[in-house]
Amino acid sequence: MVANNQTANKHVIIAGGKTGGHLFPGIAVAQALMEKDPSTKILFVGTSAPFETDTLARYGFAHKSIISSPIKGKNIFAKVWSAGLVGISLIQALAIIIAFRADFILGVGGFSSFALVLAGRILFRNTAIHEQNAFPGMTNRMLSKIARTRFISFKETDGMPENDTTFLVGNPVRRPLSTPLENIRTDESVVDRINEDDFLILVTGGSQGAASINKAFTDAVAMMKETRQLFIIHQTGKNAEAQIQQFYGDGDIRHQAAAFFYDMPAIQDRADLVISRAGAGTVSELCIKGKPAILVPYPYAADDHQTANARFLADQGACIMIADKDLTGETLLAAIEDLQHNTKKRADMADTMKALAMPHGADLIADRIIGANGSKREYNVPA
Repeated sequence: MVANNQTANKHVIIAGGKTGGHLFPGIAVAQALMEKDPSTKILFVGTSAPFETDTLARYGFAHKSIISSPIKGKNIFAKVWSAGLVGISLIQALAIIIAFRADFILGVGGFSSFALVLAGRILFRNTAIHEQNAFPGMTNRMLSKIARTRFISFKETDGMPENDTTFLVGNPVRRPLSTPLENIRTDESVVDRINEDDFLILVTGGSQGAASINKAFTDAVAMMKETRQLFIIHQTGKNAEAQIQQFYGDGDIRHQAAAFFYDMPAIQDRADLVISRAGAGTVSELCIKGKPAILVPYPYAADDHQTANARFLADQGACIMIADKDLTGETLLAAIEDLQHNTKKRADMADTMKALAMPHGADLIADRIIGANGSKREYNVPA
C-alpha cells in the first residue's frame, strides 16, 4: 500500500504491445501497480490488433489504439507516407496524455510506444521504457535517447549500460488470471482437468504459434508408444488451430489444444515439461517458475537473440536447446522421453532455472512509477 498522498492516485499509460513479448511485461507492471495502490489509473495504448485488445479485455485493463507505423519503404513516396502517419500518431498521443492526465508513460516496445513516450517528453511527463532483450529493437533504440528512465532485463544490454537512469530489473512476469483483483475476469482453467499423477507437457510457439514446433511435436506424438499418463496442452497459434485439434481428435491422448491460452501462468505452474521458443519473456517466466524446458529458438529473431537466450540456459544445464533447423519428430521425441523418465535431471534443470531467475521486475518498475522509496542497489538484486 502506498504510504502518502504524493505517491497515490497516479495516472499511468503503458504504451506498446501487439505481441505477447511486449504486452505481457506491461500487464505484469499494471498488476503490480494495482496491488501496491488500487487508486492507480492505468491505460494501455497500442494497436487495434485483436490479440492485444482481447488480452487486455481479459485482464480488465482499459485500452486505446493509435495509428502506428515505422518510417519505412523502398521509395521516397512510401517513406513520406509513413512519416505522415508518425505525425498523426504523435498528435493522437498528445491528446490521449492530456485527456487521461497521465503522470507517467511506460513504453514496453512495439512502434506504438514511440509516439507516446515522445509525446510524454514534449509534455514534461515522467517517461520510461522497458527493454526485454539483450539486443533492443529499433523503437527502444530510439527511445533510449528520449526516455528519462530505462529498465533493462539483461545486465549486458546493447547500448544501455547501467547508470543512474538505467536499472537492471529483469523481465516483469504477469500474475495468473486467478489473481484476486476485482478488475480481472477469470475463466475456468484447463488445469482443472489434469490428474495429479499426469505428466503435463506444455507446447507453445508464443502468441502467434510456431509451425516448426507444431509439426515436430505432432510427429513425435504419433511415434509415442505409452501415453496413458500423458496430458498435453498445446498453444497452436490461430492458423494451425483447426488442423492440430483434428490431429488430437483422431487419437486417444488427453489434451487441450487452442490458438491461445489466457491463463498461461497457471498452466506453466502445473507443467512438468515446457516446449517453446526462447523469447525473453518466456525465458524469464520459465526461470522464475523453475520449469524444465526444451527450447527451440526462432531463427529469424532480430540479432538471433533467441538463440543467445537458449544457449545461455543450455550451457548452465537449465534446458535442452534444439536448433530450428535440427528440429524433427525424432529429435524432439528423444528429448521428451529422456526428460519424462529422468526425474533427477528435471529437478536439476528446475533448480538451475530458479537460480537464474530475476523475479521482482514488475514490483521494481511499479515502485519507481509510484515513487516508493528504493535504493539503486535494490534494482540490481536478481532475487
